[in-house]
Amino acid sequence: MEENNPHLIRGIGLGGAVSANILNMVGIGPFLTIPIALAAMGGPQAILGWILGAFISVCDGMVWAELGSAMPVSGGPYYYLLEIFGPRSFGRLISFIFLGQALIIGPLSAASGAVGFAEYSRYLVPWLSHSDMIGLAVLVVLANTALVYRNIRSIGLISMLITVVVIGTSLWIIFSGVTHFHAATAFSFPAGAFRLSRGFFVGLGAATLIALYDYGGYYNVCLFGEEVRDPTKTIPRAILLSIACVAFLYLAMNISILGVLPWQRGIQSHAIVADFMELIYGPLGGKAVSWLILVASFASVFAILLGYSRIPYAAAVDGRFFAPFAKLHSTGKFPYVSVLAMGLLSALACVFSLAALITVLIIVQTMVQFIGQCIAVMVLRQRAGKKFQSYKMPLYPVPALIALAGWVYIVVTSEWKYIGLSLILITFGIAVYMVRAYRAAEWPFGAV
Repeated sequence: MEENNPHLIRGIGLGGAVSANILNMVGIGPFLTIPIALAAMGGPQAILGWILGAFISVCDGMVWAELGSAMPVSGGPYYYLLEIFGPRSFGRLISFIFLGQALIIGPLSAASGAVGFAEYSRYLVPWLSHSDMIGLAVLVVLANTALVYRNIRSIGLISMLITVVVIGTSLWIIFSGVTHFHAATAFSFPAGAFRLSRGFFVGLGAATLIALYDYGGYYNVCLFGEEVRDPTKTIPRAILLSIACVAFLYLAMNISILGVLPWQRGIQSHAIVADFMELIYGPLGGKAVSWLILVASFASVFAILLGYSRIPYAAAVDGRFFAPFAKLHSTGKFPYVSVLAMGLLSALACVFSLAALITVLIIVQTMVQFIGQCIAVMVLRQRAGKKFQSYKMPLYPVPALIALAGWVYIVVTSEWKYIGLSLILITFGIAVYMVRAYRAAEWPFGAV
């Protein structure tokens, strides 16, 4: 059934790449996290977090586009950090830390979609207990693992078909809101909503973190870049098109919902979109949109497992992770060991709450990967100079600096327990690397 032939199939075109990104982005997030953002800022001014999140995503998307275009390989960030910061020096350390982070972030990302699926299911099946929801989330992960366990060409087709359902659902929500919109309801800001205090900026940071979680996934194509056709052009286009599409959908959905469902009621909702549609169409409308949202949530787990399963594979091919992870399926040519391992870890992560999964996910990613890549793209540009032939971000280095500032802002406005957890994980990763490097006589203890 398997072999060690390290040749993946370039079977994903622009449509499949955009679909894989959108499915990662439009999961359960926007349908379940609106009340969390409203609570963070105490009113509809939380829309500022969505706008700021979209702006940071566009700038960071340009960073990913430039890196992905220059180095279209599987594992994406693992390879970027290794090569740009030095495969014989510091790059070995930071890429190793990222690898450890990916083994945490990938399962947390997939689990967040599955847990969100289970939580939204309570609108349809109110008597679900906590243990029932954990079991349901695990089943969602296992079912998606089975779907990802296949040839990349068929995955591209599946992605495009589900994307049609996801975008159609979003447009239905927007249409319903626009045709029943009340400006007085949408913009009923509480007193002092825009007073520039410490609480305002902390709340804005929290709302932006939620927005960035919901926008997250525009880089999914970079994780399986080695399976993309004409990657130098396809990867940047897929990233920027998916951000533009999803940013429009999210902003329009938020304003549409707040123009019908008062934010004071929405902030208490556990299924805000279903409550919104029920207000317009009755119970049948709420149930119908809930089923469509569950499809979107299910599909996001599929897209996440697809992308993150390629990172351990890339590290194993590089000789820096367990050798079995480098094996490809004999006929499908996909990293089947990595797919199964990521599915199992994601199933185990389903025991955590959605709020904890989201916060840990973003902070841990930011402190190593996102900040590291903003610096890496500037190092890459300086090193390549005029010979740089792939996608170039406009107004360089402004977008990279804005993205860097945005990620730093997210970290400094977060709770210390999450920052502390991230620092512990980074410290542990450094310690493990140093022990491993010392035993192998690698950098900084010897030549690579």
